[in-house]
Amino acid sequence: MLGKQKGKADMVSSEDGSQKTEARTLKTPLSKDDVLNLKIGDMVLINGLVVTGRDKVHKFLAHEKPDKKDIPFELYGGIIYHCGPIIKKVDDTYKLIAASPTTSMRVEMYEADVIKAYGIRGIVGKGGMGEKTLNAIKEYGCVYLHTISGAAAYLADRIKNVRDGWKIEEFGAPEAMWLLEMEDFPAIVTMDAAGNSLHKDIEKISLTKLKRLFLEKRESE
Repeated sequence: MLGKQKGKADMVSSEDGSQKTEARTLKTPLSKDDVLNLKIGDMVLINGLVVTGRDKVHKFLAHEKPDKKDIPFELYGGIIYHCGPIIKKVDDTYKLIAASPTTSMRVEMYEADVIKAYGIRGIVGKGGMGEKTLNAIKEYGCVYLHTISGAAAYLADRIKNVRDGWKIEEFGAPEAMWLLEMEDFPAIVTMDAAGNSLHKDIEKISLTKLKRLFLEKRESE
């Protein structure tokens, strides 16, 4: 269902053709009100400029704490995409080949500090994040957006332009910070500024079912 929307806030159709969920358009930079109005389960389409960041970028921001004026891109109110894109340089321009999300827990130890220090309002990735990040999301007004895994080419098509890159030679292209221009990039809110986490909810449900199956197996033996 993600990614089939045609307009800014079109309805998403279920398999039986009924209209179920409205996708909300997010335009960067995000305000705190933008974030507070989002709840887990909301489907969104991201438009505007987004930066990428994996392990090296997060470690650099959290440990080295570069001054905001030394970062070529505006991070306040921005969205950081956990992604190591495949980018090819053609003449003097960059061409995006693929842009699949990275597992977000890889940067759990850094994310809360990055949110606090640089005013990040949104995180895009896959798999959700831990309690430390969830607390920072709630305290500083941020949101976690889960996007499609295994659809790198499709997601790359939702990225209309590679504006520039930072730390390319130092970190290498996949680990560099890239400034991307997105158009109707699909995602689902799975951690919101109220402190709710769909990932935690699913873990609890799964654990309850696992315990029940274990007890049923023991009783049948």
